[in-house]
Amino acid sequence: MFAEYDVIVVGAGHAGCEAAAAAANLGSKVLLVTMNMQTIAQMSCNPAMGGIAKGQIVREIDAIGGYSGIVSDESMVQFRMLNRSKGPAMWSPRSQNDRMLFSATWRKMLENTPNLDFYQDTVQSILVKDNKARGVVTGLGNQIKSKAVVITSGTFLNGIIHVGEKKFGGGRVAEKASTGITEQLVLLGFESKRLKTGTPPRIDGRSIDYSKMEEQKGDEIVSGFSFLDTRKPDRQLSCWITYTNSKVHDLLRTGFDRSPMFTGRIEGTGPRYCPSIEDKINRFADRERHQLFIEPEGWNTVEIYVNGFSTSLPEEVQYEALRSVPGFEHFKAFRPGYAIEYDYFPPTQLKHSLETKLINNLFFAGQINGTTGYEEAACQGLIAGINSHQTINDLEPFLLGRSDAYIGVLIDDLISKGTEEPYRMFTSRAEFRTLLRQDNADLRLTEKSYHIGLASHERMKKVEAKKLNVDLIKNTLASFSVDPVDSSEYLTSRNSAPLLQKQKAIQLLLRPDLDLASMTASIPGLSQEIGQFPEEIITQAEIQIKYDTYINKEKELVQRMAQLENLFIPETFNYDKISALSAEALQKFKKVKPRTLGQASRISGVNPSDIQILMVYMGR
Repeated sequence: MFAEYDVIVVGAGHAGCEAAAAAANLGSKVLLVTMNMQTIAQMSCNPAMGGIAKGQIVREIDAIGGYSGIVSDESMVQFRMLNRSKGPAMWSPRSQNDRMLFSATWRKMLENTPNLDFYQDTVQSILVKDNKARGVVTGLGNQIKSKAVVITSGTFLNGIIHVGEKKFGGGRVAEKASTGITEQLVLLGFESKRLKTGTPPRIDGRSIDYSKMEEQKGDEIVSGFSFLDTRKPDRQLSCWITYTNSKVHDLLRTGFDRSPMFTGRIEGTGPRYCPSIEDKINRFADRERHQLFIEPEGWNTVEIYVNGFSTSLPEEVQYEALRSVPGFEHFKAFRPGYAIEYDYFPPTQLKHSLETKLINNLFFAGQINGTTGYEEAACQGLIAGINSHQTINDLEPFLLGRSDAYIGVLIDDLISKGTEEPYRMFTSRAEFRTLLRQDNADLRLTEKSYHIGLASHERMKKVEAKKLNVDLIKNTLASFSVDPVDSSEYLTSRNSAPLLQKQKAIQLLLRPDLDLASMTASIPGLSQEIGQFPEEIITQAEIQIKYDTYINKEKELVQRMAQLENLFIPETFNYDKISALSAEALQKFKKVKPRTLGQASRISGVNPSDIQILMVYMGR
């Protein structure tokens, strides 16, 4: 009935969609198996993409040739570049999206991807032979063979939904959980644990009084995520901000005795950086209010997402408390918030390619690895999809280091340190964040992807043109002399000291109170030289000039760190022979099996002295 596939992807969430697209676009024959064809790329929680550090990840996915950036651009209802008041390393793109359009756009792109088939069914187990993944067994009893399997199960593995004292099986509201895979993998020797996440109630926007809230509009200029020329909205929807208060907190506390979080019915650990509202008021009892973001779900719906009010309290407690939030006095609910707990597999059981260490040709991506967020899932799916193709074709794995991408930081963190709570990316996790900016993701990653055949020729040509044009601008500024008389009015308007003699434009730009766009528009002759370049190119040139010293310092640090990253540890290395290692280091090395000394140095509990000892023995 079924032909043999090169790659089978289990699950069609953000990770599964990126994995299927990547493997298929590289030339593998791919089957995407999903429990429900109507929920492909479903935004299970908030209708938004990007944000701090997450926006950098979406741009990296796009630079490599993934689809998340394109889909986000074509389904956005609002766009904002966050952290503009800070340095460019902190700028983070974020979009509000039309939930239904996002899913429909993803499905359309997948259906137009050659080599990609779909099948609606559950997957109950993995076919394993000679320690290799060989396909899947579905709920209908079908055996579908393949050369590799990518599991992207999201929150569905033995998922349990909690609303107050009620609980029932499910991977998402109104969707059944997936059973069988965890049990089989545990029998094969994998370790599994439980995590928890949650979602807020959904509200009828017609019943909200927006006059009591602060309006939050989108940016006037919509740059978006994709480095390709994607379609952007010609208008935007507003979001709104309101706040909880002491009365809301008191009402929420009345349900704590029936909260599955506080009564022990939820075993899984929840996300520290995106806690439920009851967790917030319990942990931060001194806070008088908490901010809520009121987010539209799309162009053609009145449904509203109450960002910041995630909860698993009883329905009546949720609603009574919410009615005391300004603007929600007369709201009508579409459905209550709920918590969901699910199985995951500690990611120290993976290689950097996201292939499992125990079973060859079996890959994990997304929440099965302990992450939270669409963006974190999508980038893992992309890497797992690429490497499933690379592995079955005996090609070198596609690996990203910590100095290459936020994606590299995320994967290295997961594999080296593991996680006991849902992992979320932050800019602070990246030690080389001056290099890993959202504006240069294409310059960093597209060529790497182009060499393996994923990034298109169109993308590569755009990168080459960008590099050329940025260099042209930098060379022009280095040779263009600014006259004191011609620049006097402009510098005065910017509260910047006037020139006493001619100065090269590139030197003038180093002043913190000046920017290249205003210089180009105000200084005679400069507009003719560089005014024809797009804003993206001008901004890139300005960043490279202004932050040149910091960028070079970070590159030097990367080179020094590379010495450890290039010292590879054989897979067969016997750590038991090193009696001088600390007991904790010995235990961690044997469990994680670090690939390099650099990775070994980042394992939690490993001391510098352990690395020195390891280096000595490797030298022997």
